[in-house]
Amino acid sequence: MSNISAQSLAAAPPPVEKLGGGPHSKNSLRVWLKLLSCTATLEKSLRSRFQTQFDTTLPRFDVMSALDRHPDGLTMSELSAMLMVSNGNSTGIVKRLEEEGLVQRASLEHDRRTSVVRLTDKGTQAFRDMAKHHESWIDALFGDLSTAEIEALMALIDKVRASAAHHLD
Repeated sequence: MSNISAQSLAAAPPPVEKLGGGPHSKNSLRVWLKLLSCTATLEKSLRSRFQTQFDTTLPRFDVMSALDRHPDGLTMSELSAMLMVSNGNSTGIVKRLEEEGLVQRASLEHDRRTSVVRLTDKGTQAFRDMAKHHESWIDALFGDLSTAEIEALMALIDKVRASAAHHLD
């Protein structure tokens, strides 16, 4: 057994972090991991529900949601930018939605190389049905939080987003 006194422990320098970060840095990493874990948990639930109840995927719902918010349509580039995905990702989804009659593509008159995508009436109806369920699923997933807690969480997330935007390279 070692003879280390309380006084010598108090005088010892704090332990050195492996990567040199301080307490704020370590807590920032913990928050990052918790946000990732939370997002993964929520997405897993939503993906499963979309597959089970509508035989569809979350990315397809996201495309239809973007198009529902823009009834005049979006170019493929606008749609991809809005969804923060590559044109290739959105093109495949739009192609399958078009085959099912849920969206339609039309070339721009002034630029035939560019097409605008819109929901069809069938697509709008299908999306609205899914959106009602989506809202109830989200409400249930956040059901243990009070309105005040949800508002506080939104404010903190906005602050995180602003901080991240401020520190982008």
